[in-house]
Amino acid sequence: MLGCECFCWHNKHTDDDEFFPLPLPQPFSLPSPLPDWPSGQGFATGKINLGELEVVKITKFQSVWSCHLMRGKAKGVTFYKPVGIPDGFFCLGCYCQPNDQPLRGYVLVARERAASTPEVCRGHDSDSGSPALRKPVNYTLIWSSDSLRNGRGFFWLPNAPAGYRAMGILVTDTPEEPDDDEVRCVREDLTETCEIKDAIFSTGADTFQVWTTRPCERGVFCKGVSAGTFFCSTYFVSENEGFEIACLKNLDPTLHAMPDLNQIHALIKHYGARVFFHPDENYLPSSVQWFFKNGALLCEDGKHKGEPIDYWGSNLPCGGTNDGAFWIDLPGDDIARNNAKKGNLESAELYVHVKPALGGTFTDIVMWIFCPFNGPANLKIGLMNIQMNKLGQHVSDWEHFTLRISNFTGELWQVYFSQHSGGEWVDAFDLEYIEANKPIVYSSRHGHASFPHPGMYLQGSVKLGIGIRNDAARSKYFVDSSTRYQIIAAEYLGDGVVTEPCWLNYMREWGPTIVYDSRSELDRIINMLPFFVRFLVENIFDLFPTELYGEEGPTGPKEKDNWGGDERC
Repeated sequence: MLGCECFCWHNKHTDDDEFFPLPLPQPFSLPSPLPDWPSGQGFATGKINLGELEVVKITKFQSVWSCHLMRGKAKGVTFYKPVGIPDGFFCLGCYCQPNDQPLRGYVLVARERAASTPEVCRGHDSDSGSPALRKPVNYTLIWSSDSLRNGRGFFWLPNAPAGYRAMGILVTDTPEEPDDDEVRCVREDLTETCEIKDAIFSTGADTFQVWTTRPCERGVFCKGVSAGTFFCSTYFVSENEGFEIACLKNLDPTLHAMPDLNQIHALIKHYGARVFFHPDENYLPSSVQWFFKNGALLCEDGKHKGEPIDYWGSNLPCGGTNDGAFWIDLPGDDIARNNAKKGNLESAELYVHVKPALGGTFTDIVMWIFCPFNGPANLKIGLMNIQMNKLGQHVSDWEHFTLRISNFTGELWQVYFSQHSGGEWVDAFDLEYIEANKPIVYSSRHGHASFPHPGMYLQGSVKLGIGIRNDAARSKYFVDSSTRYQIIAAEYLGDGVVTEPCWLNYMREWGPTIVYDSRSELDRIINMLPFFVRFLVENIFDLFPTELYGEEGPTGPKEKDNWGGDERC
C-alpha cells in the first residue's frame, strides 16, 4: 500500500525550478513465486520467537514524506510507516530507502509473548516485574523539513522509559508531537547495540543525515537482530559508535526458525546459483576428491618427498592451527601437474555450509567452490593489458558466495559475492536470474572472484585505469549448484545430522609458500612507461596485497573468518 506523499525542493531552488511529483519505488518480487517449503518447526511461518518477544516482518508501507534534491547529485528518498500490522503487534520505528531502487525492505513489529517458557529464556535473567514493551515517555524532534522550504517531514526520537531502548525513528507529516501509542520501546536486556551501515541521505548544508543500521556483533553465535529501521541525526556519527537506538536480541537458544535438513535441500534446489566461468578460463574447478585422486601431495616440513593424499583425505592432519608444518602441493610429475592445474569441471561441486545470521532471523547458505590452481594476474595500465607470468598464481583456490534467506518467508534476500580479500552484498532486485529464482554468479578469469554481472572489474585505480583485471563473462563452462553440491556443515542442526568430510578439518595451507621476486617483473613494466606516469603506477602497485608477490596456498573454508563470523563488508 502506497499512500499520499509530500515533496521538497532543493534548498537553493528558484522560482524557475520545475516542481513535479516524485515517482515512488515499486515493490520488488522474485521472478517466480515461492514454492511450498517442506513442513518443519518454525522456518517460513511468518513469525519468529525471540524469547520474551515475538516478531513479524512487515513489507507493506505507506509513504509519509519524500524528498528529492533536484539540482544536486543526491538521490531522492522516501520515508515510510508500516501498514497491515497484525492485531496485538506494535510498531518499533519507520523505514527509509532511496527512490532509485525497487521498494525492497522491512521493519519488524513485536508483541510480548503470553508465556515465556523457562526453556526459551534459559540463561537469561529476566526482570519478570517489567513488561517487554512499553510506550515512550515522549519524543524529541530531531529535524524537520521546514529548512528545505517545502514539504512536511518531521523526525522524532522516542524517549524511552528508564531501563528501555528505542528501536527506531518515527516520521510524521505534521509538527504535532506523535501520540505515545504510535511505537513501543523494548526492555534493555532484550536489546543489543547497533551501528550505522549505509548512508541513505544527507541534506548537505543542514548536515541532516540518515543511515541504515545493523547489530554491532554479527556471526553464528551473535544474538543481535536488525529491526529494519534507520537512524538519523544532525551531528556527526562514526561507525561502531553507540547512539540512541538499539537492535533486538534473540534469546531463544533453539533457533526454531532455522530450516531443517529437508528444508535446506529445498532451498538449495530452488535458489542454487549457476556459476559461470570465463570462456578463456585455463584453471577450472574440480571436486576435492578429484584433486586428491589425481596426484595431490601432502608435504611436511623437513621431508623432501610428499605423500599421496587418499581419496577421502583421511590421512590429512586434522585440527590444530596453521603452524606451517604441513601443506598440500600438486603432483611432482610435470604431465600430472599440468593436468591437475586445469581442474575437472565434470567433477566440480559446491561445498555448502549452512549457518544462522542476524540472530537466527536469516539463514546463510555459504557455497564454497574449489579450484586446484589460481592463475597469474592480468595487469591493466591504461590501454595496455599485460598477462603476468607468476604474479598472483598459487596452488589451490577456495572461493565462495553466500545466499542470505529470510527465515520469516524463505525468500532470497541478498547474495554475498566474495572478491579476493573483500566482497559485496547485492540485494535480490539487483541480481541476474536463470531458471526462475536461481541467481547467476560470474567467476573471474584465473582469480575466480565472484561477481553479480559480466564485465571487467579493476582491482586498483578505476579512475586511472591501472590495476589487476578481473574479467567475468558467461560461457559454456558452468556449475549448477542447485544439483551439484554437498552439505559439509550445519552445526546448529546438532551432532550427527551432517557428517563433515575429513578434509574440512585440515587447518593448514592448501598450497606451498614460494617466495620469488615478482616485484622485479613489475619494475620492468614500470621502466617501459613514460616518465610522467611512472610515479602514479608505482604508487598503485605498492597498494597491491603482498601475497601477489609470491605463492602462498590458501587455508580451507573452516579457517576463514566468515566460517563463524559475518561476511567481510
